Amino acid sequence: MSIHQRDIRGVLIAVTGGRLLLPNASVAEVITYSVPESVPGAPDWLLGRTPWRGWRLPLVSFTTLADWGRERGEQGAKVAIIKLLARNPRLPYVAVVSHGFPRLVTVSADALVPVEGGDAPGGAVHSRVLLNEEAAAIPDLDMIERLLEQTLYAAA
Repeated sequence: MSIHQRDIRGVLIAVTGGRLLLPNASVAEVITYSVPESVPGAPDWLLGRTPWRGWRLPLVSFTTLADWGRERGEQGAKVAIIKLLARNPRLPYVAVVSHGFPRLVTVSADALVPVEGGDAPGGAVHSRVLLNEEAAAIPDLDMIERLLEQTLYAAA
């Protein structure tokens, strides 16, 4: 398969309950899961903070945030470090629990089909798509960033 000028490189991240589709450029790194530092009073979807390159990043369970089920993280899992829109300089990245390493994919207009009907997007999900007939969710990173700002920095 050749890559056309309009194609982009994407990443499929496996999470409990589904897959996330993001542009390749938004995934900074994948690290091994380790038990995060707890955040007092945090909602269920915020598992804590995990260290990465001098940062203490919020570790999010997308599965819990999207209401796809419960996930607490576990030894052997991976963590995808994702670049946010960074309106808040204290919050340039978020860590998301994943299962295995993200898979690099080519995203072309022909292969990407919006999913109509079924569960409506909302909350943490911007939209649902099929990529080469494989179901995926495009996360709403703007909403996730706003939730993290409210949760972590509202009292600061």
